[in-house]
Amino acid sequence: MAAFDNFTLADGYPIYLQIIRHIKQGIAAGTIRNQEEIPSRRALSALLGVNPNTIQKAYRMLEEEGVIVSRSGAKSCACAAEETVQRIRQELLTEAAEIWVSAMQQLGISKEEAFRLAENAWENRK
Repeated sequence: MAAFDNFTLADGYPIYLQIIRHIKQGIAAGTIRNQEEIPSRRALSALLGVNPNTIQKAYRMLEEEGVIVSRSGAKSCACAAEETVQRIRQELLTEAAEIWVSAMQQLGISKEEAFRLAENAWENRK
């Protein structure tokens, strides 16, 4: 079952979006696999201490995107076919890159200097 053990709520960001992101990151990273069960709405609501409607909203949006499948009276499962994984990975990477570029531009850093910073940060994390 998809784990929410290391999930922590962040202030200033809607909870339903945090849940969506957590599931998508799990799929992109391979920690949530195709057809893997995800917690029921009621169970996740109790685990996170949030309103069940919040979980329902996140799951409904994930269903609309084809990221999870839910059947009445049955368990909800991840839809992590290869094309879905690639789409989610590209979405998350693009979002992260846009946030980073925006931060660098707000600080008035040139593209070349930003790339040097990124390369140094990459090397220091090894």
